[in-house]
Amino acid sequence: MGESCDSVSVDMEKIHLGGKEHIIRTGRGSVSVIVYGDQDKPALITYPDLALNYVSCFQGLFFCPEAASLLLHNFCIYHISPPGHELGAASICPEDPVPSVDDLADQIIEILNYFGLGAVMCMGVTAGAYILTLFAMKYRERVLGLILISPLCKAPSWTEWFYNKVISNLLYYYGMCNLLKECLLQRYFSKEVRGTAEVPESDIVQACRRLLDERKSTNILRFLQAINRRPDITEGLKRLRCRTLIFVGDSSPFHAEAIHMTSKLDRRYSALVEVQACGSMVTEEQPHAMLIPMEYFMMGYGLYRPSQLSGSPRSPLSPSCISPELLSPESMGLKLKPIKTRISLEDSE
Repeated sequence: MGESCDSVSVDMEKIHLGGKEHIIRTGRGSVSVIVYGDQDKPALITYPDLALNYVSCFQGLFFCPEAASLLLHNFCIYHISPPGHELGAASICPEDPVPSVDDLADQIIEILNYFGLGAVMCMGVTAGAYILTLFAMKYRERVLGLILISPLCKAPSWTEWFYNKVISNLLYYYGMCNLLKECLLQRYFSKEVRGTAEVPESDIVQACRRLLDERKSTNILRFLQAINRRPDITEGLKRLRCRTLIFVGDSSPFHAEAIHMTSKLDRRYSALVEVQACGSMVTEEQPHAMLIPMEYFMMGYGLYRPSQLSGSPRSPLSPSCISPELLSPESMGLKLKPIKTRISLEDSE
């Protein structure tokens, strides 16, 4: 058993380009965290969507050179995997209690305490965005900012609840079958990249399909059960005082949810970017569309890409660093109405 664990650790260090895995035992189960970068820098934590981990959810963004230079220059990255979603994860014991969304949010505070982190920047996708938003509500003093991609905040609609029950039954009876993968890929990606009978699916979809094969169906089911039982947290959104930047693809099944969430946040501290011809996972499908809004967002904390540096990249992130005029969406370069971005075919040729 020890040998197989060692081999997984070595493989992970290769895959994560020097990132180191930590298995942290919390009061609500063990969690894998991949740490990448200089731990003296401010912390950015990530949390992926259902059935994904950082490789399948955030790699596109971190492989985008401009975004990587902005994020990796200014932050140490802590990629948190939902329990049992990390690379090489074994099936979680069926007797272990299924965690609630509150349990998953409470795991994060234990992770921060384990690493001795104070307040952190957070980035999450869909289910992961919900967990991080709930975390920000429960532990406001530990969150500096939220970058949310196709987020959830309401309890599941009847449509989503039914859809999740179908996925649950597929997971329970058939495991990671082709039909289940198609359901999940529709959740993540727009039809433009999923392909048709005439057009093959894109490389990012093919890569995600392969990575889904590595997930243990019982572990996905546990995370899905937690998300399907989530409460509505809309009422708590107005009390958030950290700055929030929301991205959503206009083809995302959760597009309306992101619009609703934005309408409930304090407009002085939040902004929405809609990305055209894109599904839920903007981080993978159109990561370049995130760059300019993120740059303006980070300027509010005195953070810049290396070519624009005017100070130390290690300057601490703290609310006192934020000039009041940079707290408004207009000053972030964002209009109060949603921005739509489109990559034209002419530009890409």
